[in-house]
Amino acid sequence: METQINIMQNKLDQTSPLVLAFVGDSVHTLYVRENIIKEGIHKLKDYNKSCNFLCRAKTQSKVLDKLEPLLTAKEQEIVRRTRNAKNHHTAKNSNLVDYKKATCFEALVGYLYLNGETQRLQQFLKISIEERKE
Repeated sequence: METQINIMQNKLDQTSPLVLAFVGDSVHTLYVRENIIKEGIHKLKDYNKSCNFLCRAKTQSKVLDKLEPLLTAKEQEIVRRTRNAKNHHTAKNSNLVDYKKATCFEALVGYLYLNGETQRLQQFLKISIEERKE
């Protein structure tokens, strides 16, 4: 069992941070949508408005700023690798700094999800939806 965990960890360490961000984007969006639905909003446009606010680059950038003091050395490494990754996409509705930070946040979420660190993942996701209440 431990060998399988080590093999998976090695694969994650070699996975492109942009692939981690791709997964993290989906995980974060699903978490946000589930929580918005639990709030009992009744109009679809209100669901979309809330989801778009929490999933946009500017908001995710602020979340990463809040998380950075809490990050372990491994999580800091994921953020650093993602920040340094060559991304050929451009930010549509945000500045480059917010876009890069948002990508780092998404990569961190993707890493925690794929690594099975559910408690840590839940902690970070909860912090991400608190941004709407501020």
